[in-house]
Amino acid sequence: MEIRARFVLIGVFVVAVIAAVFGFVYWMENTTGLAKPTSYRIRFDRSVSGLLLGSAVQFNGIRVGEVTDLKLDKEDPRRVFVTVAVAGDTPVRSDTEVSLVFGGLTGVPEIALTGGSPDAPPPAASNDGPPLLVAEKSASENWTDTARNAFAKIDTLLSDNSDALHDTISNIDTFSKSLAKSSDKLDDLLAGLTRLTGGSSRPPANAVDLAAATKFLPLAKAPEGQLTVMRPTAPIALETTRILVEQPDGLIAAGFDEAQWSDNPGLLIQARLIQSFENAGYPRVANDTSGLAGDHQLLIELRAFQIEAGDKPTAKVDFTAKLADSAGNILSAKRFEATAPVATMDAPTAAAALSAAFVKTATEVVGWTLGLI
Repeated sequence: MEIRARFVLIGVFVVAVIAAVFGFVYWMENTTGLAKPTSYRIRFDRSVSGLLLGSAVQFNGIRVGEVTDLKLDKEDPRRVFVTVAVAGDTPVRSDTEVSLVFGGLTGVPEIALTGGSPDAPPPAASNDGPPLLVAEKSASENWTDTARNAFAKIDTLLSDNSDALHDTISNIDTFSKSLAKSSDKLDDLLAGLTRLTGGSSRPPANAVDLAAATKFLPLAKAPEGQLTVMRPTAPIALETTRILVEQPDGLIAAGFDEAQWSDNPGLLIQARLIQSFENAGYPRVANDTSGLAGDHQLLIELRAFQIEAGDKPTAKVDFTAKLADSAGNILSAKRFEATAPVATMDAPTAAAALSAAFVKTATEVVGWTLGLI
């Protein structure tokens, strides 16, 4: 008797486990559980290709039910009515949006319910069935349909403008052929622009510098005010590190590929002018980037800084100096010009001649400025 009772208990336990497993599976497959589901009818105005009985219904991405019925509208063949059963506590509103989503690797369509205003009422029940929801017109379009429609529109656009596109392509072809025929002229044009802006395809071997003025008459008393030497302004043709040569016909171009200035001529002139003031015994001088507020400002407008070619090559430095007070009022202005002979037309000699001409002007500028302030 004991053995029989033991087998009965084992049998009951096995049946209970099997029933529990089936109940769990049923609960997993039917999210409505034991609660009473709520049915809704959804009207689609287009095809619902691939939608099946039992297809999932999602609300904000969470599965809440399934499709229970599919019917065609007898009065309008374009419409399809789909009945769904969802969990009773699903917050479906009258303005809830309905669409089809294609999820998973197989792309099986599912019904997606999205949002709705919290203040909106539930959908009203209809006389002939559950409450009605209307899907968006594009709700049943999958990505392939969308892509197909987009390509169809593109094809129509290209067809309508085929003549204009043909003319455009022909013009591009004509332009490219003309460009190819004129490639030699373009190379010459680019080379000319390179020479004009002081560029060179070969890097200079040496960098040359300006000298500062060193010989001045002794100052009886250094001025008390502070002087700011502003960065000189210059025509764009002079804003190059190449040593410029002016031909007899007036054309100015870069020369001496083997050398260049160590910095922009304007910055070099500014630095060497400050050094010249210091050499003259006046240390209260700085440039305009130092952040110091000077009592006076020295403004330089560079006019010439090049070698004049010819039978007797000459280095020429020409600029106008203006002395202004701290309020920006011009106190005085004067033009300074100096030349120096160039013995031979090579880079070191040309640079030395320009440096000598600059020293002459720097000496005059320092004396003139200190005499004013």
